[in-house]
Amino acid sequence: MVDAHRTFVIVGGGLAGAKAAETLRAEGFSGRVILIGDERDHPYERPPLSKGYLAGTDERDSVFIHERAWYASADIELHLGQPAVQIDRTDRCVRLGDGTRVHYDTLLLATGAEPRRLDVPGTSLAGVHHLRRLAHADRLRGVLAARGRENGHLVIAGAGWIGLEVAAAARAYGAEVTVVEPETTPLHQVLGPELGAFFTDLHQERGVRFHFGARLTKITGHAGMVQSVLTDDGDEHPAHDVLAAIGAAPRTGLAESAGIALADGRGSGVAVDSALRTSDPRIFAAGDVAAVQHALLGTRLRVEHWANALHTGPAAARAMLGQEVAYDRVPYFFSDQYDVGFEYSGWAPPGSYDEVLIRGDLNKREFLACWLRDNRVLAGLNCNIWDVTETVRELIRTGTVVDPRALADPQVPLDRLLG
Repeated sequence: MVDAHRTFVIVGGGLAGAKAAETLRAEGFSGRVILIGDERDHPYERPPLSKGYLAGTDERDSVFIHERAWYASADIELHLGQPAVQIDRTDRCVRLGDGTRVHYDTLLLATGAEPRRLDVPGTSLAGVHHLRRLAHADRLRGVLAARGRENGHLVIAGAGWIGLEVAAAARAYGAEVTVVEPETTPLHQVLGPELGAFFTDLHQERGVRFHFGARLTKITGHAGMVQSVLTDDGDEHPAHDVLAAIGAAPRTGLAESAGIALADGRGSGVAVDSALRTSDPRIFAAGDVAAVQHALLGTRLRVEHWANALHTGPAAARAMLGQEVAYDRVPYFFSDQYDVGFEYSGWAPPGSYDEVLIRGDLNKREFLACWLRDNRVLAGLNCNIWDVTETVRELIRTGTVVDPRALADPQVPLDRLLG
């Protein structure tokens, strides 16, 4: 039986919000749990939107975290299709777009992120896409299938994880693909330049064309439809559709208008401590919007990946219940492109490491890449090798000094490096 005297409200209907709600019940919270989402679909996972569902190998229902009936069975109240537009911290209420006011005793912000928009002429043409929501994936999946049948052209702005995964899906349908990227390699800001040639070759072998060192400056059209794109170095590429895959920005507007502290820097998210608590002790944040004071890495970090939402949501829920929480999980994400799968653990932005060491065979696409500083592993990317992730995480967590020659030798068991 629900105790109406305590109400926990979660704003955000994604993975972090749904897992927080699930955890509150699993930990024995008997008060009201209200989950507010601005989409009409009940909470779902986002990785399939650029992977299995987009590629046509997974069904639409597979993306949902729980069946819709589960929320009623767990006494979780869903408010879907209505955005939260204001937080009244004095009266402890969230106001929805239709004017409804929802009282909270404790509030979790899991508002996620939104795709960055191309700031060029022509973005209002039919055929310009973003990929963040299930509705986006529904539309893009149909477009890719049609373009594959018609030998149509897709131009992707951005060679990050989303851009590359969509490129792989589009080529599987048979569509022509050109990727325009201002850096000199794919994933430059994530992995640095050292593995750029690997990802370039992987996609070029499947027929993807890259245009590096350039940005889109204009999308041209005819009869309201995309016709081509122009770049700042004077090139023109034919296009029937354009995908903007230039990153995402945390949805901090609700927090900012309520006077909740944000992290320093543009697009840095809502500042939270290691217990996911904001500057207001009654308000927490989790998932893509949260810039966490990371207990292991000793820095404030905002991570836009599935595993972060999966784990920060429950961590915030436990903190909301008064449990001791110090969020210290090693960052992790995964990607699938063609017949190649990747798992990345750690955090090693360009400039933070001394070298990238390869264990295995790049040409066979079976390897582990490790980013090192002072012979300590900062991050690891395993490609088509599936038994190393836990050991890599432990090397990162412990800060173990490793012998680079042993680390590079596949004959040396990886766990032996832990000592």
